[in-house]
Amino acid sequence: MSKINRKQDALDYHSQGRPGKIQVIPTKPTNSQRDLALAYSPGVAEPCLKIAENTEDVYKYTAKGNLVAVISNGTAVLGLGDIGPEAGKPVMEGKGLLFKIFADIDVFDLELDTKNVDDFVKIVKALEPTFGGVNLEDIKAPECFEIERRLKEEMNIPVMHDDQHGTAIISAAALINACELQKKKMDKIKIVVNGAGAAAISCTRLYVSLGAKKENIVMCDRTGVIRADRDKLDAIKAEFATTRDLNTLEEAMKDSDVFIGLSSADCVTVDMLKSMTKNPIVFAMANPNPEIAYELAISSRKDLIMATGRSDYPNQVNNVLGFPYIFRGALDVRATSINEEMKIAAVKAIAELAKKPVPEAVNMAYNEKNIKFGKDYIIPKPVDLRLMTNVSSAVAKAAIDSGVARKIITDWDAYTEELKTRLGMDDAIMRAITNKAKSDPKRVVFTEADNYKILKAAQIVKDDNIAIPILLGNRAIIEQIIEENALELEGVEIIDPMLEPERMKKYAESLYQKRQRRGVTLFEANKFLRDRNYFGASMVEFGEADAMISGLTKNYVSTIKPALQVIGTAPGVNRVAGMYMMMTKKGPVFFGDTTVNVDPTVEELVDITLLLDDAVRKFNIQPRIALLSYSNFGSNEGVVPEKVRKAVKILHENHPEIIVDGEMQGNFAINNALLKDNFPFSSLVDAPANTLVFPNLESGNIAYKLLQELGGAEAVGPILLGLNKPVHIVQLGSSVREIVNMVTLAVLDVQSKEQEALAKKGSLLKRIIKK
Repeated sequence: MSKINRKQDALDYHSQGRPGKIQVIPTKPTNSQRDLALAYSPGVAEPCLKIAENTEDVYKYTAKGNLVAVISNGTAVLGLGDIGPEAGKPVMEGKGLLFKIFADIDVFDLELDTKNVDDFVKIVKALEPTFGGVNLEDIKAPECFEIERRLKEEMNIPVMHDDQHGTAIISAAALINACELQKKKMDKIKIVVNGAGAAAISCTRLYVSLGAKKENIVMCDRTGVIRADRDKLDAIKAEFATTRDLNTLEEAMKDSDVFIGLSSADCVTVDMLKSMTKNPIVFAMANPNPEIAYELAISSRKDLIMATGRSDYPNQVNNVLGFPYIFRGALDVRATSINEEMKIAAVKAIAELAKKPVPEAVNMAYNEKNIKFGKDYIIPKPVDLRLMTNVSSAVAKAAIDSGVARKIITDWDAYTEELKTRLGMDDAIMRAITNKAKSDPKRVVFTEADNYKILKAAQIVKDDNIAIPILLGNRAIIEQIIEENALELEGVEIIDPMLEPERMKKYAESLYQKRQRRGVTLFEANKFLRDRNYFGASMVEFGEADAMISGLTKNYVSTIKPALQVIGTAPGVNRVAGMYMMMTKKGPVFFGDTTVNVDPTVEELVDITLLLDDAVRKFNIQPRIALLSYSNFGSNEGVVPEKVRKAVKILHENHPEIIVDGEMQGNFAINNALLKDNFPFSSLVDAPANTLVFPNLESGNIAYKLLQELGGAEAVGPILLGLNKPVHIVQLGSSVREIVNMVTLAVLDVQSKEQEALAKKGSLLKRIIKK
């Protein structure tokens, strides 16, 4: 959340449902007595005996090779300090979650109740048979250095303290690119490092490995410049002590090329920045607030390149760009360690990725036309899916080349494909959509604001800067619900339609003009406007809101009818349709029509397919469309197969640019091997379908609900397609999360329609100029 001070929301997130954020799930069938006999006694004895004969077979028969321990003693947790192992557990679970969603790595988090280095090392070392790797986390300095050093020496699996090396690797990649843009040489730059903790020491060591000279580095701590003549100078800080006659950060900054901040907020002044050399590089990475405010820094020096640890500014130094993929590569070659060569390979892979053309999905996520290498883009964005393939492959190659790999990869193309298929795109696509919505939030009117779920969703989208909520309903009731539930919606506009006679009159007159030849009188139009769905749709129609959300407490028909009557279909669209985005383990699959057209004709099926094709493309996904039936390419006769067959023929003839085929059964549509073996002529034979068109509403509705309940897929929708302006209808009884998802999609819909309108204006202007 953008405002993490919503304490109760954070507590609810962690406590509601199954407590915590992670769980262990079986990866093999467990449905029958035979399955259980194979999983445990007596069948489990066989892999045990094989491993006893050859210990390396543990990687073949168990999950060790994909299992990382995230281990902490809670002595340096985030910005909270020494809060103890139990209090640090939520952070360790969160780290495990990031490993899973970004790199498909399983994690057990282990919180150790000891501050003794010997005990810590002894416990972790004894766990080596269980894990493929160890990620040390939130351990205070200087103990963290000794713990990592000893474990790396004594264990035969990868060990990395991410607080040290994560920031070092990402900031080093950023530094390489910043130096290139500022025309500076690594071996010449004068670096000031403010902070002398684990991250600062590790960053500086890595910069030296990449070519920076120790004599050009000045490190500061709370008492000032770390000088060689300081009393009681510990061995760690002594590594970067200077003999130069400098005492303060202000003195050190003068004529420096690079500032590295891993310290505290607001310790750098504008005068300090101005004292730096031409084209300076400033990495102010203190969290949550940098050593100098971003706006202040860039306004004081137009020639600087700046990075922070924050996601709301360019060039975020985020450890998630590194650790999941470093461990992925290390695990995949069964590396015995994560060495300097592997870290440098990760640095270079991250740096190089920033110079490559950015995928459209990343542009979409940040609402940019063309993100490109430059002063505001020196490291990749966290949503860039290429990090998985580029960084993991680079790390795996470095492990092999440096001799620490026990498994050799020879087919790198096959390995790249394996990495691509490890993760479905469900979380990735929703993160991208949410980021895009945040880049340009829109006004969304909630017609059922006298409901706790709606108000809670409104608070979330407001806090996360996804949308600007407008609440429709009785003000007293809405304010009572807000007060009773301690919701924070101060400043949000509340409109009671019953107290808006001028608006009501204006909206009713407009509705009457549109529907007078469809049996609607002015009296009836005024009566309709008492329904908040008519009022909300009219706000959208008149541009007083950008989108409308409804449907939580009313059936679908009573919600869609006002939208159709007030707003109508988009130009060139013959009918509307409903689509669900099903978030499956294999990525998003789009279902339509699931909510509107009961028994579509051939022509209506064609229209629905065209609507789905256009909608899926807006998610930056190439639609691969299957029109479903109980028949495969004429294998059965009947009204439904015949209808679907004719629709496909029309699509092939009139819309050859669309990847579509049918009629086919559902399993053939999504099982590519099955389709290739039996129907190799199909235009879908190269990859599974990701968009499914059902022959009628009944089959589509049943399918998505079964997949939701039995398959564990998350249903995002229904997404209403074909209206002239954005109106979206949530499912009856939706959860707060589902409402938030729909609001996010509604904002995306508004942004898309605005971009289309601008493109049309630009095209028209070009034609006028040409004439």
